[in-house]
Amino acid sequence: MVSMVNELIVLTGNAHRELAESVCNYLDIPLGKADVFKFANDNTFVRIHENVRQRDVFIIQPTCAPVNDNLMELLIMIDACKRASAGRITAVVPYYGYGRTDKKDQPRVPITARLVADLLTTAGADRMLTVDLHAGQIQGFFNIPVDELTALPILTDYFLAKELSDLVVVAVDIGISKRARDVAERLHAPLAIIEKRRTGNDGQSEILNVIGDVEGKIALTFDDEILTGGTVVNAARALVEQGVSDIYCCVTHPVLSQDASVLIANSDFKELVVADTIPLPAEKRNGKITVLPVAPLLGEAIFRIHRGLSVGEMFN
Repeated sequence: MVSMVNELIVLTGNAHRELAESVCNYLDIPLGKADVFKFANDNTFVRIHENVRQRDVFIIQPTCAPVNDNLMELLIMIDACKRASAGRITAVVPYYGYGRTDKKDQPRVPITARLVADLLTTAGADRMLTVDLHAGQIQGFFNIPVDELTALPILTDYFLAKELSDLVVVAVDIGISKRARDVAERLHAPLAIIEKRRTGNDGQSEILNVIGDVEGKIALTFDDEILTGGTVVNAARALVEQGVSDIYCCVTHPVLSQDASVLIANSDFKELVVADTIPLPAEKRNGKITVLPVAPLLGEAIFRIHRGLSVGEMFN
């Protein structure tokens, strides 16, 4: 790719340095140098080693586990760039932590997704770039421009290349059904929906019903993220009971907390396909997990934002 003009600079914290380096390789620019570490008193320290005065700064930092550490790194890096007179600061947050807490669905609970939006804005971010938010209304929590990319074309192109016959796309809950419908349209496949009910705040769910014809078909379950793995594994079990022949799973964000990777390895899934918006350490990988890169997606969006071009045209 043709080298960028020198007003652009990309920085990163410790959340996903490999992704930031891949984005810079796409843009054909070096990754900006910065110190980001903790003092002995557990306080995070940041020092930017690049001249950012009046430059267009993009800070790549998914707020994945450890969520609070990565979020604080991002906030402090934004503040450091703001105080160094950066021309514009874009927080590139491929995975938006606290995105599940987007409404008051119980008495006396916070709307943390809105709080994090306020923190990013107060720290000095001028805009945000993200991938597949848990809920679309989170964009409205910001008073700065938000560009939400989607990994759906990357995921669906992978399955299109497999040329699976008699495929049905299955939304693992009603809330994700709209995006699952988009996946089904891209794959020229029908849509089924699994009705589930949350049983508490521990991430556990109960499968109530499978809505749609899945018997004898190859099922592709879809969700925006996989946390403990309980939901998708229960969904796979319900689909087996309904007579599907094979089951695949695709999600954008592979959180894979607790023993999720072991649960997936021992599940009915033939393959789990995820994007690398979150780093996936070697101990969480198994023979069923395929990781697809999002660096070209983020790199192209950064290029377009920097040059004042349309980001939406990427998906036309």
